[in-house]
Amino acid sequence: MDGSDPLKHRLNLWLKSEQAMGLPSVPRIEFAPPNPPTESARAKPTPPATPSQRQTAPAKSESPPQGQRQTDWFGAPSAPAPARASTSANAALPVLDTPIAGPVLSRDEKLSALAALDRDEVKGCVKCGLHRTRDKTVFGEGNPDAQICFIGEGPGMNEDASGRPFVGRAGQKLDDMIRGMGMTREDVYICNIVKCRAFMPDINKDRPPSEEETAACTPYLLKQMEIIRPKVIVTLGLPSTRYLLKSKDSMTRMRGNWHAWRGIKVMPTWHPAYVLRNYTEQTRREVWDDLKKVLVELALPIPKRSGKQD
Repeated sequence: MDGSDPLKHRLNLWLKSEQAMGLPSVPRIEFAPPNPPTESARAKPTPPATPSQRQTAPAKSESPPQGQRQTDWFGAPSAPAPARASTSANAALPVLDTPIAGPVLSRDEKLSALAALDRDEVKGCVKCGLHRTRDKTVFGEGNPDAQICFIGEGPGMNEDASGRPFVGRAGQKLDDMIRGMGMTREDVYICNIVKCRAFMPDINKDRPPSEEETAACTPYLLKQMEIIRPKVIVTLGLPSTRYLLKSKDSMTRMRGNWHAWRGIKVMPTWHPAYVLRNYTEQTRREVWDDLKKVLVELALPIPKRSGKQD
């Protein structure tokens, strides 16, 4: 590809990275070079429009055709916004966010498929350097028929020791959030984008997983979602939200708004650890507002709560 057009080059590199993370195969985009102007066109510049031509020429509308429904990047309906003229490069982009295909498994089939994925692939995984410092892999747990799946960043020290997701202080806060929705951990499914603890051994401090670690591990997450087929995913914090939505927006901009991933609705909200660090009425109210939207989406009752949010 001609290196003089870095945008087109980056688009193809991005598509390759999507394939590497386990998303459906997509064709390589080939961009045809624009037709060069003819000698006659170069020799004869277009004369300026006369005053009468300028007055009678109809204005070009940038609005979509009447009745056409605008959608966001993932195909979900979006709020009306000033439209911009489409370019040939944008029109050539394939649809990457295809819904999960295939038959829906029974509960027993889901339990068997999840156990096999954990036993045969995750527990012995050595795809990235995190396996050298882990104690236990943390696959995930909960109801295989769950309507809601909570996805966090990765296991911490307590999770690494126990092999279970969200069992430390942040896990206790997540339990509070789930109980506030009128549910228990057994009603939902809980997992992370990486299955091994990412931390700095010299100071024993957790860190976000790197892009390479995320790329190596997230195919397991994709298989989990293909098996479980939740109706709503609640992403907890920035890493899991950015991974699913492929966005560099801040958490402030993304949380509280509906998004979509492979046909599943996504509601980003604050990570329980963030709630503990910023334990204000505003933060707790924002989380509760996000969770109420999930309950409304699933036509589930909203429990009455009195006083300040937990």
